[in-house]
Amino acid sequence: MPQPITVGVITNASGVHLGAYFTALAQAEEVGAVALSDPSGQCVESARTTLGKKLTSVHRDAAAMLRRAQPVMALVSLEAVAAPPAIDAALEAGSHVFAEKPACIRADDFDRLNRKADGKHLHLMLALANRLNPEVLEARRLIRSGAIGKLYGLEMHLIADQTRLTRPAYHQKWFAQKARAGGGHLAWLGLHWLDLAMYITEARVQQVTGFAGNVGGQPLDVEDSAAVVMRFDNDTFGTLTSGYYTDKGYHSHIKIWGSLGWLHVDTVAEPALTWYSTKDGKQAEVHTYDGPTGPKGYTPFVRAAVRASAGLADPPITGAESLRVLQTVFAFYTAATTGTAQPVG
Repeated sequence: MPQPITVGVITNASGVHLGAYFTALAQAEEVGAVALSDPSGQCVESARTTLGKKLTSVHRDAAAMLRRAQPVMALVSLEAVAAPPAIDAALEAGSHVFAEKPACIRADDFDRLNRKADGKHLHLMLALANRLNPEVLEARRLIRSGAIGKLYGLEMHLIADQTRLTRPAYHQKWFAQKARAGGGHLAWLGLHWLDLAMYITEARVQQVTGFAGNVGGQPLDVEDSAAVVMRFDNDTFGTLTSGYYTDKGYHSHIKIWGSLGWLHVDTVAEPALTWYSTKDGKQAEVHTYDGPTGPKGYTPFVRAAVRASAGLADPPITGAESLRVLQTVFAFYTAATTGTAQPVG
């Protein structure tokens, strides 16, 4: 195996998913050392516990970490409003970047970062980990194979609990404040499904419209509900319901229809994938995916980002793909505010 790389982690007290990220870096054999930048000092103990000897240095200043450790990849987990300068600094230092989503509060900010990454031949990868789930990869393969024929349309929902929004402690989190997060449920969770819609079908959202608001009435300035309508560049249409509705748990699905059948993906329930196809001319029936159900989540996705940064594989998501999702999110917010459908990109 090639020489293991150094990964720099840029975070602070408001960093999220750090337990998963530290675990992923600890388990990835392609990672030889981790340098941590955390001005708050609150993440140091958990990093040491999880990473052990892999944690080779701790810094209060990200610039000093980038200069001294010279990481091949920087993992940036910061609130959205603070992420762009940190990503820019990492790219300027010559590091590939894996960034916690949404990584900006304006798509234009990420656009500038993507242009810089392209100019420096560096990967810029947004943390949209569901695209490596086995059932998602199989759904993408089925559509590529023509199993459901010419695509007609899709319908999706990603629903989380309203309960979290009732807690005063949650109100103080950055992803519950528009000035710090850029938006609510769609910018924090729904964008995962926007990415999967484009990844599975290999069609890009071209135009978007819909409605967003606070249906639960909690004291928040971000939406807890979004109804998104999309036109794709293959002339198909799609919808996404993105909201905090239940008392606990998640409800999710992606349903895609085509001229020769349909497929249904559910990343949180069983079966994770079913499909119906008349392609082969045999008696049509509903098929159930019986392949592996894991690994899932951030561990395989971070490792894939590390391998790409080490030059061992293609990135699990490109900067352009990351940007397209963010452009879709923020174009939707404009559409919901103005009442006028918006082009994406």
